[in-house]
Amino acid sequence: MSNAAAWQSLEAAPSLWRATANDLRSLPVLHGDKQADVAIIGAGYTGLSAAHHLAKSGLNPIVIEANQPGWGASGRNGGVITAKFRLPFPAIAAAHGKAMARRMYEIAHEATDIVAELVEAFDIADAALTRSGQVKAAHNQETLNYAVREAEWLRSELGDTTMSVLDADQVREETGSAGFVGGVLNAGSGGIHPLNYLRGLANGLLDRGIYIYADTPALGLRREGDGILVETPQGTVRARQAIVATNSYSDLTAATAYYRTTLIPFRSAIIATDPLSPNLAASVMPTRRTYTETKRMMRWFRMVDDRVVFGGRGAFGKKDSPAAFRALHKAMVGIFPQLADVPLAYRWSGLVAMTLDSVPHVGRADDRVLFAMGYNGAGVAMASLMGRYLAAYARGETPDVGLLDAARMRHVPFYPLREPAVRMVAGWYQFLDAIGR
Repeated sequence: MSNAAAWQSLEAAPSLWRATANDLRSLPVLHGDKQADVAIIGAGYTGLSAAHHLAKSGLNPIVIEANQPGWGASGRNGGVITAKFRLPFPAIAAAHGKAMARRMYEIAHEATDIVAELVEAFDIADAALTRSGQVKAAHNQETLNYAVREAEWLRSELGDTTMSVLDADQVREETGSAGFVGGVLNAGSGGIHPLNYLRGLANGLLDRGIYIYADTPALGLRREGDGILVETPQGTVRARQAIVATNSYSDLTAATAYYRTTLIPFRSAIIATDPLSPNLAASVMPTRRTYTETKRMMRWFRMVDDRVVFGGRGAFGKKDSPAAFRALHKAMVGIFPQLADVPLAYRWSGLVAMTLDSVPHVGRADDRVLFAMGYNGAGVAMASLMGRYLAAYARGETPDVGLLDAARMRHVPFYPLREPAVRMVAGWYQFLDAIGR
């Protein structure tokens, strides 16, 4: 069985998003030889955003997708939109200076803004985009103090006015849970139906005459004269440049396998309850923001159509894990005891691409190939933005991407040992969370 076929069978679990998504128009398989200015490998947020921005520039992109658009992380994530990186802004300032921290802050907010821009540009009402804010809920005083210091640093050093500190009573009012000692509200964050967003982008691009080919894996990627040749099972794409937008699924074929050793795939699991009764729904997350907790094995949660959607790290390997789903359910009931008897309707998972330096990377692999990947769990907004930057690079520009510069991306040392290493680190984090550290 090929890597692509193996992943397809493993990623077939139904999700809330798939069950409630609008239809995607039928897409052809690529046959024969095609010509383009830019060949894009991967029809997730990155690839489709890149196609949109290239077409706006007058260039002709062709997008190929190994499965169906939204099959990978773009259709499997939690739909949380937040202006952040896994690397905190004060840490960026300490290591690289305040000017770099400010630029990274600007990029993070540009990422959340571009989601709203694309939703408006393609009139994707069913993306159900909200910008109601996100609460970081602290599970102990130490993590609350850290979150408060970070918020105060952002206010004093970067002029951020979107953050406000909440006490324990306010967090209880926000969440409906008494399990937190306080928190920080980020007013600029929000949520979205990630698959409706993705399919809205794809359908909109098709309406604008941009070609998207599904079930068309890139089997080979090589230079040909002054351009690039992308080989697929039943055809080719000849282009001046190529964009690799495969993120955690870069090991599907040999054409993009080079990039897999720059990433540490981490499986993220999600559960969704049956719709809650009106009284119960009114008591859980009544402000309908998105929420995260501060434990090392971070959990996040939100309400979608009166269902609790609850996710987090901790699933390992290439298969959905019953143990991971049980752990998620236990964590959910620990935060919301009132949900103990509410049945689960959906369980699914997908891959998050982690990088060694905790930030994504975008830019050129060489003079013909560009890439963007490594979103570290914040991919809805950041991947949408990276499409804009990729289009700029393809036009010959050099956008200021701060620490996201492709030249900074490192390969994972001792790559074959990544899975046991991830298990070991995650197990240690789970232990520390269990004892309240």
